[in-house]
This record gives sequence, structure tokens and C-alpha cells, in this order.
Amino acid sequence: MIERGILADGSRVVTEQLPALRSVAVGVWVGTGSRDEEGPLAGASHFLEHLLFKGTERWSARGIAEAVEAVGGDMNAFTTQEYTAYYVRVPDDQLELAVDILADIVQVPAFRAGEVESERQVILEEIRMRDDAPDDVAHELFGRALFPDHPVGREVIGSHDTIAEMDRDAIASYHNDHYQPANVVWAAAGNLEHGRFTDLLARSWSAPSGDRPERTRPALPPPRPLLVEERPTEQAHLVLGVRSIPRDDPDRYALGVMNQVLGGGMASRLFQEVREERGLAYSIYSYRAAFEETGALGIYAGTAPERADETLAVIRAELERLLTDGGVTPAELEAAKGHLVGSLALSLESAASRMHRIGRSELTLGEVLTLDELVERFEAVTNEDVARVVTRLLDGAPRVLAAVGPFDGHAFADRVA
Repeated sequence: MIERGILADGSRVVTEQLPALRSVAVGVWVGTGSRDEEGPLAGASHFLEHLLFKGTERWSARGIAEAVEAVGGDMNAFTTQEYTAYYVRVPDDQLELAVDILADIVQVPAFRAGEVESERQVILEEIRMRDDAPDDVAHELFGRALFPDHPVGREVIGSHDTIAEMDRDAIASYHNDHYQPANVVWAAAGNLEHGRFTDLLARSWSAPSGDRPERTRPALPPPRPLLVEERPTEQAHLVLGVRSIPRDDPDRYALGVMNQVLGGGMASRLFQEVREERGLAYSIYSYRAAFEETGALGIYAGTAPERADETLAVIRAELERLLTDGGVTPAELEAAKGHLVGSLALSLESAASRMHRIGRSELTLGEVLTLDELVERFEAVTNEDVARVVTRLLDGAPRVLAAVGPFDGHAFADRVA
């Protein structure tokens, strides 16, 4: 059973009671991410993600880790372009502990100077680790090419320069401005009661009332058709794609079906043609991302540099086939819907996955559909719906290519233009 409510301070609460479980997952979802950062603060949301688990006046970082692990629990956090989430999973009789820790670290992080500096070094190492992964770099280039000079195209983690220069007071001020109750969703799933959860929050969560910071929506400049980074890698890492639909667009269910047919699994057109039939790549897939006002549809392939042109030609041919065929076949439609419905059910077999679903949905969409309602929406997708999405995304829309590999950028650009 899913229940929703609003606390006195304006924070939203959503729970899903799962009495068959013996665990609970509790999360705090904050509607702030990398797109909300001014230039010098690029990476501040992710920096906060690290710092909040460093502790408060009551809780040290070690104390938090020991308290959670002593009861068999686990905790983590992540940052995206548009939100940040912190969560703890514990046995159901430790719900109060989870609420106490999360409420304290989100409300009153200590921001101790020494811990800010040590975590700064951790994040700089994380940036170096990212820079050593050419496939990650290719995806970041794709974002920058698809959304040039727009915050959703910026790296969530920030850059070496911004992280190195960001001071403790700037981070604390960013937290104070953005971690307001109206910008927060509390989500919990597992063996718990909604009323008891809100009672615990009333005792532990005492944030002063505050408005959600206004999010600016800058104009979307035209995409850049190509970004290439030359590196002495064994593979060429390619990401080809287009802008897509916003997260609340009614066509998002049809897009899910289209993506599944195109490159969502081993039975997809891209996997079968690029890998199985031609042996051009080990890794080949398509994916989608959605934001407030726009989205992305991307296709990734890692291939031998001398076969990059051929791989791109095959990918482009599959995109054209979607357009000329007017969508997908009846068999593909039913198989894709069956996969999406089945994988949705399988993905919700834990308290943590349930909490993630309801927390993200409440924060980003302002609604939480039941599993049956989601199934109905996917089952209702027709080939006409898929064809409409194909036309919206691929018919005349500018395509963007990002590439990382051991080739001369200018020569590569001339070949694939």
C-alpha cells in the first residue's frame, strides 16, 4: 500500500508498506543537482553528497558507519543533474535509527574544515578515475555536445578546477539555500506503517520552513554535431544520439518500448546486427535520459578504431530503418512490452528498489503510480505510438556524435560527417 502526505514544514512523505519483508529502506530525496549550480560551484551537489555522510555534531562519520553496519544495514547516496538522494537500509526494528541518522546529516552537517579537505581529495581521485575510463569520457562528451552551454550537459561530478577551488563556506551556503523542506521528499518502503514513520520524522526532522529555490531554465542552444577526443586507447568509444522528450511527456512509455527494440537488450536490433551478425562490438546498447524540459536518446558502441566508420554506418542504418518502417513489428512490440513489464516487476523485489521508485516519482513527477497502473500504461502502447515517437526524435532532428579513440579528430570528422 502506498501512502503520501506533507509534513508541517512542507516536506513531502511517501511510503509503501510491505509487511512480508523484515527490512525497511529510508531515503531523503532533494530536488537539487548539478544543473542548479553556478559555474564556480560546478560539482557542489556531488560534493555535498560526500560531505553529509562525514557527520554532524552528534554523529561522526565513523559513528554512522559503525551504527548502520552493526545492525547489518547499508547506506549510500548519489547525485544526478536534477536531484540528490541519501538512503539507508536496515532491519525493520531499526527504522528509528535510520530516520535519526538521515534527518541529522541532511539538516545539520558539520562541514568540519579537515573533513572538507579530505573529501576534496577523495573527489579529485574520483575525477581522475573517471578520466581513466574512456567510455565514461565518451558519454560526457555526448552530453556536452547534445546540450552545449546548458547545465544538463555538464559533468555531475564537477571539474578538477572547480572542486579544487570550492571552499567550505560556499558549500555550506549552497546547502542552506537548496536543502529546504519544500525541496525534500522523504521516502520509505518495507515493513513499516506510514503513521509511525511520520511520527518519527516529527521528532527527528525539524527543518525550518523554506521555499524550494527557483530553478532557471536557460534556452537550449543547438547541439554540436561532433566532439572528438584523441586518446591512445585500444578501442574507439562512440556515442551517437539525439535530443529526446522531457520526463513527464505522455510519450515516455512509447519511448521505453522503442528504446528496448532498438538497443535495450540482447534481442534488440542493434545487438543482433552490430554484435551477433557482424562482430563489430562487444558492448552495444541504447539508453534514454529525461529532464524537466528535454531528454536524450543515446547509442553507445566500443569497437576497433579501424571499424568505427562501419559501426557508425550500421547504427545509422538501423535508425533509418525505424523511420522508414514506420515503427516496429507486432512481434517486436509485444516482446518489448513483455520485457519492460516483467523487468519492472523483477526490479521491485526489495525494499530499497521500492523506496527508490516512489521517492524519485514523488520528487520528479509529483505522483506515484502503482505497479498495476504502470503495467497498464506500457500495455496500452501501440505501434502508432512508437511510430509517433520515432518521428518526433529522428525525423530531421540533428544527431550528435561523441568519440574517444586513437584517431586524428579532423580526419575522423571528415570521414563521418
